Amino acid sequence: MKIRCQKADLLKGVNFVSKAVPTKTTMAILECILIDASSGEIKLTANNMELGIETIINGTIEERGIVALDAKIFSDIVRKLPDNEVTIETDASFNTKITCEKAKFFNVGKSGEDFSYIPVVTRNQPIIISQYTLREIIRKTIFTVPDKDNNKMMTGELLEIKDGKLKAVALDGHRVSIRYVDLKDATNDVNVVVPKNTLNEIIKIIDGGVDDFVNIFVTDNHIVFEFDQTTVVSRIIQGEFFKIEQMLSADYETKVKINKKDLLDCIDRANTIVNEGDKKPIIVNVSDNVMSLSVTSFIGSMNEDIDIVKEGKDIMIGFNPKFVMDALKAIDDEEINLYMLNAKSPCFIKDDEGTYIYIVLPVNFNNPGAN
Repeated sequence: MKIRCQKADLLKGVNFVSKAVPTKTTMAILECILIDASSGEIKLTANNMELGIETIINGTIEERGIVALDAKIFSDIVRKLPDNEVTIETDASFNTKITCEKAKFFNVGKSGEDFSYIPVVTRNQPIIISQYTLREIIRKTIFTVPDKDNNKMMTGELLEIKDGKLKAVALDGHRVSIRYVDLKDATNDVNVVVPKNTLNEIIKIIDGGVDDFVNIFVTDNHIVFEFDQTTVVSRIIQGEFFKIEQMLSADYETKVKINKKDLLDCIDRANTIVNEGDKKPIIVNVSDNVMSLSVTSFIGSMNEDIDIVKEGKDIMIGFNPKFVMDALKAIDDEEINLYMLNAKSPCFIKDDEGTYIYIVLPVNFNNPGAN
């Protein structure tokens, strides 16, 4: 095999597929990036058996072939090459020479025939969505999914399509994040739970705007994302996602309209006197047209008032400040609406247009300023 390509194109491709290289595996071949120039295009592939990524890069094939190179070593080499044309060539024993200007690297490769290719998934009707919209709907919900949980279902996010609307749902037992977006093209109904790791990698590598699109295909076992010259194939999490419909009650006794930045800044200031791990709640006291926020910790205490527009009853309720801040950071609106029923029921943050719902469960407190 002998190929030529620009360092920038090669590095971009390597960075993409490296996200699917396993950190630990008993299969040495999976620690490699596959360079496949056997069929008229230069394709890079990595696969950890749960997530596979392949991307086509620009370049010239002078001699067709295929080789698997250790991902870490290859990535380090490419990253440190001069910004110029790169030549990669292998011999019959898969010994590989990487040349750029006066720099020459020699690396021992492996047979590409032993590589575990990403699954071939049947493509039926695609779900078409802009790269920007997909990235935003994931970014504004994925923080709610725990990194680890004994319940496998908790480590994924629900993507549901019904009546031409895509809904993304993430939860961790203390909060729920829901985002809705209308799809322009008709599609079949879909209900699939995608691993958090897959979605995290998707939002790292899709960088297009509203006029750049992703084609999504869903089967019984896999979900496929196709965009530009890149394909991402992931296993889905099998099982039935948590039923949250009963949580979405419209009942409330108190509605608060508040400036989002004022609330976010206030909670951020309150966090300065709370050590990580203290689990001190922020106490919210709503009365008349003022929201008072207070926190007391081993370091000290803080209290601040924010002007609001209130409908309904006064209420005092406690929250984990991080959970509220995470939701606020995911909202672009200047003003937000909070809906509360009582001190033991969840707080809803949602807009009138029905594009998002963030639910935060309250925490118990003995009195204002005590846990």
